Amino acid sequence: MTTISITPSTAIDRARGAEVFERIVLGIDGSAQALEAARQAAILADAEGTLTALAAWSLLPPVVVPFAPQTPLLDVEQERGSAEAHVAEAAAVAADSHRCRTRTVQGPGWQGLLDEIAREYATLVAVGAHGSGRFAGLVAGSTATELIHRAPCSVLVARGTPERFPGRIVVGVDGTPQSARAYATAEVLAARFDVELWPVVAHGRDEVDRDRVDAILGSRREDSPDRPTRALVAASTEADLLVVGSRGLHGVRSLGSVSERVAHQARCSTLIVREPGWRSA
Repeated sequence: MTTISITPSTAIDRARGAEVFERIVLGIDGSAQALEAARQAAILADAEGTLTALAAWSLLPPVVVPFAPQTPLLDVEQERGSAEAHVAEAAAVAADSHRCRTRTVQGPGWQGLLDEIAREYATLVAVGAHGSGRFAGLVAGSTATELIHRAPCSVLVARGTPERFPGRIVVGVDGTPQSARAYATAEVLAARFDVELWPVVAHGRDEVDRDRVDAILGSRREDSPDRPTRALVAASTEADLLVVGSRGLHGVRSLGSVSERVAHQARCSTLIVREPGWRSA
């Protein structure tokens, strides 16, 4: 991969890009992937921003499978204690880069995170990728999948354990305002961490606005003949952070969107940049 110089953006663009990292909520479940999400989010967090680790506990299994043996109710104190231990561990992992607050809630993890996002006016929610793939995530209702569909803020799906993070950043640009904001966010990170920025423009469908792409990027990009998902997933093999914009589709309407497919298929962490819902409310 070649180093690509960064195109200067306006002060407004830079401010909007940096805003993503002001108020971050972490989804913690005790897994190694969640701890990696905590580490990466703490690195990306604004120095003056907030970082909150949240773990949810429940008295019932999260998924009921027909004809499966019934699982007994779980012990309240044990479940609450496990959740508290998980967020304490995440806060310790994050502490190398940023101070982290902790919270535990009762109920489904994704619902607890959505409630915390609304309470904090969060600008980013971060979760670990468990490698189940898109179909398994949709069937099982994984936390990452639910947040990609429902979160009213940007979403970081963390993968891998790169020693230097972020080291190489890929950003998808198609000329839409959403991709322009994704580029501004990636540009802020590239400048802040002094790393490579690799814009990718996929021409495999008719939705690329070439004039607006030129206005955003100039000639500093890689043009791919592939469709967006294929082009961005291929580029992700040589990066540790992939940044894409979101067109704001939520729930069922977001199924099959480029950002949703890329987040599940990418080989590196994926940052879906989304306009905060509270701003447009």
